[in-house]
Amino acid sequence: MENSSGVALDFSHVQLGDRPLVVCDVDDVVLDFAAPFTEFIKAEGLELLPRSFRLTGNIVSVETQVPIEEADVKRLIGAFFDRQEDWQTPSALSIETLKAIGKAADVIFLTAMPPRYQEQRRRLLDRLDLTFPLVATEEKKGPVMQMIHAARPLPSVFIDDMAHNLHSVRDHVENCLLIHMMPDSPLHQLAPKPDQPIVRATDWPHAAEMIDAYILSQIPHHRTAK
Repeated sequence: MENSSGVALDFSHVQLGDRPLVVCDVDDVVLDFAAPFTEFIKAEGLELLPRSFRLTGNIVSVETQVPIEEADVKRLIGAFFDRQEDWQTPSALSIETLKAIGKAADVIFLTAMPPRYQEQRRRLLDRLDLTFPLVATEEKKGPVMQMIHAARPLPSVFIDDMAHNLHSVRDHVENCLLIHMMPDSPLHQLAPKPDQPIVRATDWPHAAEMIDAYILSQIPHHRTAK
């Protein structure tokens, strides 16, 4: 698969077995983003005002309360990703739950970030003992998930905090369990709600329960390791 710049996405490191597939977003699902990013921008005299579910227009100067330009928002996000190893921490129960899921299913991280920051993210995830394959891309997640899963006759699951990513996968991958999971942050309270048949997980143990029940309904002998 080629991205919008005509560069082929590399899936050579993704080796799937004869097992269910669980594809998971990273920011604000596995690793906290909104809270540490809010702290990160304070050093530049900025604050994030949760007035809508977006960063551009809501990051303002503490002194003037004037929003910064979109180019400056992108610069800040890039600087944050460049130093993510110093700032981002795992979401509650994400590590132990994913490691348990990984005993019975193939887990892949699909993170929406510029690939140039993939090395930093790989080091951070490895440090947390989350050694599952990582794909970093700014492409729409539906076609990427479709490419990864292909036509495998096995259950698939996709977890994300963004409605548009869940909708994209819904439109490209049939019979995929779509799980909406996000932190209880002021910013996320303003997030668009995903459409049916997407289900909401309140936390990682809840997500694991839904994954186990779904896969068990598709493969009766399956049990997620606890």
